[in-house]
Amino acid sequence: MSTRANPLKNNASKFAFLSMQPPPGYVAGLGRGASGFTTRSDIGPARDGGSMEEAVSDLQFKEIEPEQFQDPENETGLFAGTVYDKDDEEADKVYDMIDDRMDERRRARREAAEKKAEEAHLAANPKIQTQFSDLKRSLAGVSEEEWGALPEAGSLTGKRRKNNTRNDGKSYVVPDSVLAGARDRNEMSNSVDDEAGVATPASTGSTTDFREIGQARDKSLSLRLDQLSGTSSTAPVGAPTSKTSSTTPSSQSAAAGTSTSVDPKGYLSGLNSVQLKSDAEIGDIKKARALLESVIKTNPKHAPGWIAAGRVEEVAGRQAVARKVIAAGCENCPKSEDVWLEAARLNIPQDAKVILANAISHLPQSVKIWLKAVDLENDPKSKRRVLRKAIEYIPNSVRLWKEAVNMEDDPQDALILLARATELIPSSVELWLALARLETPDNAKKIINKARKTIPTSHEIWIAAARLQEQVGTSSADIDKLMNNGVGSLRAAGALLSREQWLKEAERVEQEGSPLTCAAIVKATVHYDVEDEDKYAVWMDDADALEERGSIETARAVIGFALKVFPERSKLWRRAAELEKQHGSRNTLTNILKTATQNCPKAEVLWLMLAKEHWLGGDVKSARQVLGDAFNANPSSEAVWLAAVKLEAENNEIKNARMLLNKARSQCGTERIWMKSAVFERQHGDRAEALKYVNEAIAKFATFDKLYMIKVGLLDNNKEIRDTFAVALKACPQSPTLWILASRFEEKMGVVIRSRALLEKARLINKNCDALWAEAVKVEERANAANQAKALLSKALQECQTSGLLWSMAIWMEPRPSRKTKSVDALRKVTDDPTIIVTVARTLWMEGKKDKARSWLSKSCQADPDNGDHWAWWYKFELQEGTPEKAQGVLESAKQAEPHHGEVWQSVVKDDRNLGKAFDALLKQTAASLS
Repeated sequence: MSTRANPLKNNASKFAFLSMQPPPGYVAGLGRGASGFTTRSDIGPARDGGSMEEAVSDLQFKEIEPEQFQDPENETGLFAGTVYDKDDEEADKVYDMIDDRMDERRRARREAAEKKAEEAHLAANPKIQTQFSDLKRSLAGVSEEEWGALPEAGSLTGKRRKNNTRNDGKSYVVPDSVLAGARDRNEMSNSVDDEAGVATPASTGSTTDFREIGQARDKSLSLRLDQLSGTSSTAPVGAPTSKTSSTTPSSQSAAAGTSTSVDPKGYLSGLNSVQLKSDAEIGDIKKARALLESVIKTNPKHAPGWIAAGRVEEVAGRQAVARKVIAAGCENCPKSEDVWLEAARLNIPQDAKVILANAISHLPQSVKIWLKAVDLENDPKSKRRVLRKAIEYIPNSVRLWKEAVNMEDDPQDALILLARATELIPSSVELWLALARLETPDNAKKIINKARKTIPTSHEIWIAAARLQEQVGTSSADIDKLMNNGVGSLRAAGALLSREQWLKEAERVEQEGSPLTCAAIVKATVHYDVEDEDKYAVWMDDADALEERGSIETARAVIGFALKVFPERSKLWRRAAELEKQHGSRNTLTNILKTATQNCPKAEVLWLMLAKEHWLGGDVKSARQVLGDAFNANPSSEAVWLAAVKLEAENNEIKNARMLLNKARSQCGTERIWMKSAVFERQHGDRAEALKYVNEAIAKFATFDKLYMIKVGLLDNNKEIRDTFAVALKACPQSPTLWILASRFEEKMGVVIRSRALLEKARLINKNCDALWAEAVKVEERANAANQAKALLSKALQECQTSGLLWSMAIWMEPRPSRKTKSVDALRKVTDDPTIIVTVARTLWMEGKKDKARSWLSKSCQADPDNGDHWAWWYKFELQEGTPEKAQGVLESAKQAEPHHGEVWQSVVKDDRNLGKAFDALLKQTAASLS
């Protein structure tokens, strides 16, 4: 039979309180609102517990006794006689530990809350010290001069008392003496007693003779001038004074005060040069004097304080006091060279020599003091004596040795000094180089080799060696080899310069007149720290920057090295040719171009440049030979054919030119060659042959607009011209020039409506074409429709907002007072447009601002040197407002630029009547045509 646990036994152990006695007055369920019933036998003689409401009311209205919360250490009543044992102590410790633990848990939160509350309080009620904390921090950077400039803090109570005097309403009787004094104040006496002078009664009853006072003053001044008219003798500054010398700065100052030389005749006139100071300046001087007195008294060893105090007195005009102050500074700061130098400056030269002699006794190693002593000497012999004495004390001063060498007139004496200097200071590169410059070339070479071994980290010595080789006539290859060895040696010694530093050295050497050494430096160092893919761009940038700075030889060397690395780049050869054209000679230019054509035979422009240089130099035979070689290298080159034709035509070889054109049309036959053939025949009077060539060319190249333009110029029948324009506009609708020429033809024929229609149709086909809009505006202006022209120009500017041509027209349409404002608007829209720039220049010219107009005309030609109109405007300006020399300079610049564009310029150049005219005549004619 299985046994099971007794549940009653378990419940009895679990609910043991059920068997316990209830506390006195306990009523079951009383806390839940139940009211049980009791009998006398249950409660005995005790009173009834009452209901829950009565118990709560008793708790609420029970009075708190004063001794309820008394100190447990001072128990009274029930526990008054108990003993505080170990259990009580342990319980207190446990409670304290619990309190500390709870406080520790809440500490971080409490401290954060307290800090936040404190910050909020400080933000709402900031302290004065926190408000000015940033200003207090900035006081750390205040200099002594700013401290000295601070005004004194004065009391304003006196001013307030003076200004705030109140009228109490009281009145006082004025004495009769005051009224009498006011009456006799302006009274004058007309007679003076010559014998007795002006007698003034004194309190003692005696009289004062002002004449005797004046005579005594004059006599005192005369005696003073007689005393000051003597001179003092001083000891030379040859060596420092001995330690037993009794000369002190104070005694020197006293001596200076009694030995000052004054010119009696110029004394009174010298008083006129005294500058009177205002009250504010005097106040500032007094404040500065007070501050500096405090400084030198607080720290008498502070040399700048003494110097500042002396200078304040000097500014105040108290020279003697300044000398006295600086003499005291010398006594307190004998190891400060600045104080001694200031004392020497404030004194006359004779006294300054004595002061510097005393300074040398304290500071024999001061180079500045020795050099100041040298400056005070008058004759070269004395200067050399002082310098040699200084070198005895400071033998390792490079500056003293250099001064001593510069003072020597005999080169042999200078050589001896430099030889001794290099022995004493072998690390000075300057002394080695100076010695080498004075020696013969053979000895200089030995000296430089010795210097190179002594100072292996000096690049100046290697450069000097290369320059020496250049001076003696060594070839450039040897100089390049020497410079390469130098760069390798410097790299081994860890003293190699950067590429930019080497370029600066090359520029310096170029300025000193050593082009071969400059080129050697560039060849040896220009490729350092440059990646292979960046070499071309970096070297071109270097060449441009060097040319802008005027370092032409260095730029030439950079481009020459780049040509060795990239010999196949025709653009690089053109850059070299441009550099030679600007800064070189014709021979160097032709040599460059010959080498260029050998390395880049397919570059047509190089052949043409070479042929042109030969032609300009008068060597037509060589030009023909160059073009022949160009034909062999480029048999189907259009540019070479046309250049050959131009060469023959310019030299009046018309037959040869026509023959070349015939060959060109058969062998090359491009549209440009056909066009040049027609133009050539037209220029030489054969219009029928020209028209024949044009018709044949149009049949082959129907979309070449210039052929139609030439044909229109060859026709005489208006109907044929109109038909030609109709065909041309259908074949070349994208050519604005054709539309403009067709419109002008219709306008010339008197059909303005058709002219407008053509331009409107052209604008529909060619969007945003400012030339078409400009022509439409001109049509309205020629038709005397000013309002229509303005409206049309406004629409044009809306469509072509960045057109310089349209903005220029807008400026000229404005009345003269408003053109300046319109120019500003135009420059904001299109800043660097050459047309706007030349328009602004013309407006400045009209306003009479010649210098500004010249500057703006120069800017326009720099912005667009290919525009002949801009050069013509500048030339016209210089003819009218400038000088013939300036006008000729503009003409030469324009000839060098060789412009090809410009509305007036092209009309002049392409006129058949101007065929064969020189550039000067064409520019002058263009300038005369401008309006």
